[in-house]
Amino acid sequence: MAKALLGIPVEVLLSSPLQRAQATAEVIADHLRPPQRETTDLLKEVSLPLWEGMAFKDVQAQYPQEYAAWQHHPHRLKMVVDGRDFYPVPTLYAQAKAFWDYALPTYQDKTLVVVAHSGINRALVCTALGLGPEQYQTCHQSNCGISVLNFPGLLGEGVQLEALNLTSHLGETLPSSRLKAKGPRILLVRHGETDWNRQTRFQGQIDIPLNATGLSQATQTAEFLKDIPLQFAYSSPLARAQQTATAILGHHSLALQFHPGLREISHGEWEGKLEAQVETQFPGQLQAWRQTPHQVQMPGGENLDQVWQRAVGAWSEVLANEALDYRLGVVVAHDAINKVILAHCLGLGPAAFWAFRQGNGAVSVIDYVHGPSAPPVVMAMNITTHLGGGILDRTAVGAL
Repeated sequence: MAKALLGIPVEVLLSSPLQRAQATAEVIADHLRPPQRETTDLLKEVSLPLWEGMAFKDVQAQYPQEYAAWQHHPHRLKMVVDGRDFYPVPTLYAQAKAFWDYALPTYQDKTLVVVAHSGINRALVCTALGLGPEQYQTCHQSNCGISVLNFPGLLGEGVQLEALNLTSHLGETLPSSRLKAKGPRILLVRHGETDWNRQTRFQGQIDIPLNATGLSQATQTAEFLKDIPLQFAYSSPLARAQQTATAILGHHSLALQFHPGLREISHGEWEGKLEAQVETQFPGQLQAWRQTPHQVQMPGGENLDQVWQRAVGAWSEVLANEALDYRLGVVVAHDAINKVILAHCLGLGPAAFWAFRQGNGAVSVIDYVHGPSAPPVVMAMNITTHLGGGILDRTAVGAL
């Protein structure tokens, strides 16, 4: 993991005091030589006093009701400790919030590496996104998995989840789950780069093809996924998504299915225009789109509620079509569509639209471990390591 972080100007290394985190932090420190290090109890793992030292199967056998609550309603899990009711997950969330309330103002404008544990890391991601304890199980953290969060300010002032649970530096293409899946695994992919992405020109539903970089990204994504045993494939009918999906299926004998609900957001009168032109012709609207996207009606186009309805509808149809036992497939779409789907899978609404980054050629992994009718687990998000830029997303940052 330390080698994956090389080249990033890390200024502060914070870690849990528990031995397994400390040992990991020591290796990272040896490689990165951060100028400042700190250990804090606020990064300790979730406390499960009645289960500690037990194997998962033994916990499930001896505490079946509590284990079911842990998996499906984690905020309700209760343990009686020394005659008192103890709720592990809400307590962990309070700890995670306390960490952010300390670390963000203390180390403002610095690059931090935080070394902790699966449970507290999930709580850190969830509290950053505004997710409650009931959504604790909706994202995953693997051993030595790397997540990247960008904060513009303090907790509650917005966050961008740039990447979640990257594991390819460990020789693992996609993260695995400890649980036997009862529903499909869907790989959500964004199309490769277009000239309009590079120019920051709004393309929306104008059918712009991939440029040379985008074709290369599609090829690299196809190579990345070539050994994944795909069983189904869906795509937006727009050329840039279709070209990306076709490249991926070059390694798989599958028919590509198109769904119109996966088309990019319609920007209406903004389409074909550069961001600077939109600002000039529609004063204040671009700033509103960046700050309160759920309140913007694109002139002659869509609003996020409309995009939400058709994107989630398309996703639900794919899920219904492929819900026969465990199946693995790919859905190729667009920046706005993918952000909506990810927010939906995590239990967030349109106001969280900008909380997710989707790079050109990026892969996200969504598992329906408890079946298609239960909330999924986002196992990884915005994997772009196969594109040669390391753990940070180096793809074009432009208009949708």
